[in-house]
Amino acid sequence: MKISIRRSRRAAIAVALGSVLALTATACGDDGSGSGGDKGDEGSGKGKIVFWDNNGGVRTDIWKEIIADFQKANPDIKVEYVGIASTEYQSKVDTAIQGGGLPDVGGVGAAMLAGFSAQKALEPLDSRLSKSSLNGKLNEDMVGVLKAAGGGDGTLYSIPTSANNGVLYYRTDLFKKAGLDEPTTWDKFYEAADKLTDAKKNKFGYTIRGGAGSIAQALDAMYGQSGITSFWNGDKTTVNDPKNVAALEKYAALYKKVTPAADLNNDFTKMVAQWDSGTIGMLNHNLGSYQDHVKALGVDKFRGIPQPVGASGKRVQVSNPVDGMGVFKSSKNKDAAWKFIEFATSAAENSKFNKAAGQVPSNNDAAKDAWISEAEPTKLAAAALTDGSTTIVQLPYYLPDWNTISKADNEPNFQKVLLGDMSAKDFLDTMADQLNKAQTEWKEQNG
Repeated sequence: MKISIRRSRRAAIAVALGSVLALTATACGDDGSGSGGDKGDEGSGKGKIVFWDNNGGVRTDIWKEIIADFQKANPDIKVEYVGIASTEYQSKVDTAIQGGGLPDVGGVGAAMLAGFSAQKALEPLDSRLSKSSLNGKLNEDMVGVLKAAGGGDGTLYSIPTSANNGVLYYRTDLFKKAGLDEPTTWDKFYEAADKLTDAKKNKFGYTIRGGAGSIAQALDAMYGQSGITSFWNGDKTTVNDPKNVAALEKYAALYKKVTPAADLNNDFTKMVAQWDSGTIGMLNHNLGSYQDHVKALGVDKFRGIPQPVGASGKRVQVSNPVDGMGVFKSSKNKDAAWKFIEFATSAAENSKFNKAAGQVPSNNDAAKDAWISEAEPTKLAAAALTDGSTTIVQLPYYLPDWNTISKADNEPNFQKVLLGDMSAKDFLDTMADQLNKAQTEWKEQNG
């Protein structure tokens, strides 16, 4: 008897229910809270709505600023802000879908979209967008990514707010002192990582992400080196292709050789803080940490450039999730929730949000603002995605279990690879087996 990965996840959600119900009940009270099966209501377009931020702490200040602007323009609507850490967001939403307590509106990025839509938790937004002042104003590629990620039928469940891109940050002052070339190729990257390391003096060439969020970074390094340009070969994934296995072996071998030992448990916040405060040469992250680096180092001691190119001379990257906002179907005030999304993704507010986040705006008018040219990593990343130099390996966000497979199911195994307790081949074979089964199940359910 075949047991669905999704059913296993729901069983885990049920076990976790008691530990998080207190938060969801407190956050929503009687104002639109409900479970995934609740059809909700349009409401009066006034009163209180609850907003869950899917990157709480990191984006709290800018969201509170946008909320203040919204409430000034819409005095009949009060927005209750609930910031939830990105590492905890999916589990909290999944739990609320099963047990009640969903907000009216929340962050819904591409990576988690299929899982939420498969549980019938999100309101379709195509009709609302077509009648909105936003219609024709949003980046078509970002809208397309979210439509594709929604489960396969092309329905839009999330309005894009921003796109991110992988960036290689490096310390220009340390590179100059060591006489190193800019790490524009993977060979130069590995050379610099080695030459900049002096562990006895607490100097390291690189910081690797071993904690939460490690899989996406590892996939980027794998496909970037192997040059493989598709996630699937027929119905089988390419993650465990021998070229990817070799690439991951080389990348994972950096741990403790040219990186701090603390990297094993570092999520992005710890990794970024470590790079900003120390003498580490290079950091792979995305555009979102640019402002942190500016505050810590100033603009003269580092650069953020597109990912290195491989042996073919071409740059290959995995797709970075488009972030967005969705209305939960159980909301009793969908009209007010939609008004908040419209406002937050308007040109002025979307520009303000992405300037703070260091990301590429979804609103086409916001994308023309001067700050993008002034933020070099954002400018270079945007160019790399449009000038033909980069091939994107599209990740299967449409699989309801993608976020679970790429996070909870395999992050502990990646740590075993770093520690030498599991081979790169066994790690990738395990992930490939899960992905192939999820793909088969998805095809069976979607014809």
